[in-house]
Amino acid sequence: MSEPRDYKTEAIVIKKTRLGEADRILTLYTPHLGKIQAVAKGVRQPKSKMSGHLELLTYSMVSLARGKNLATVTGSQTINGFLGIKDDLELTSYALYIIELVNQFTEDGIEDYPLFKMLVDVLEKLSTEKNRELVLRYFEVQLLDNLGYRPQLKQCVSCRMRLKPLINQFCPGAGGMLCPACGKNGSFSYQLSVNGLKVFRLLQDGDYNTISRLKMPKELAMELERLIRAYIKYLLEKDIKSLAWLETLKRCL
Repeated sequence: MSEPRDYKTEAIVIKKTRLGEADRILTLYTPHLGKIQAVAKGVRQPKSKMSGHLELLTYSMVSLARGKNLATVTGSQTINGFLGIKDDLELTSYALYIIELVNQFTEDGIEDYPLFKMLVDVLEKLSTEKNRELVLRYFEVQLLDNLGYRPQLKQCVSCRMRLKPLINQFCPGAGGMLCPACGKNGSFSYQLSVNGLKVFRLLQDGDYNTISRLKMPKELAMELERLIRAYIKYLLEKDIKSLAWLETLKRCL
């Protein structure tokens, strides 16, 4: 039985690309279709009724019509516009980094409902939580876990010995921690303090309600940020473009 030509789906707009003088190609992340692309015709025209419902970082119910190559958007209604994010320049930079991560780490047409829920959840938390950096770290670690890139934090990835409460090392290329002895073998790695490893493990295995009560010193927060970002860069084999703007903005605020 063939699939119906017209269908609806919840979707978050994670990328938009200009097409011609008035159209856009939208990259949408959906609960049951995964990442899809669709053409939004006339959406760049001033009188377009759909444009406000199809902005970047908008969670909408989208009506689509199947096409030979790309689907066409035939209607859209906002579920959550995340206006608290869009009205705050710093929050916007965080959110753009999040959706770029999702876009870079996913392939078209692969359903991942947990990731969709995770994306909705992190955008909601950005609007309400005070510790934005902690929200970001939790999302990064949970995203990696969900996609199958869970780093080994309990034992040395080289000798398999359980890690002792010492300054160990995290090696992106090895996918986890190295004990002090194995860390001397020349692998490119980052030192991770005892408290840093404890928090990293909590981000990996703990629930957000517990993690949200953490009070991290600035040095510890920077240590984890540097390490997790290095792992993400290693996995993607490139930089996240939106990260440069995020870092520039943080220095200016």
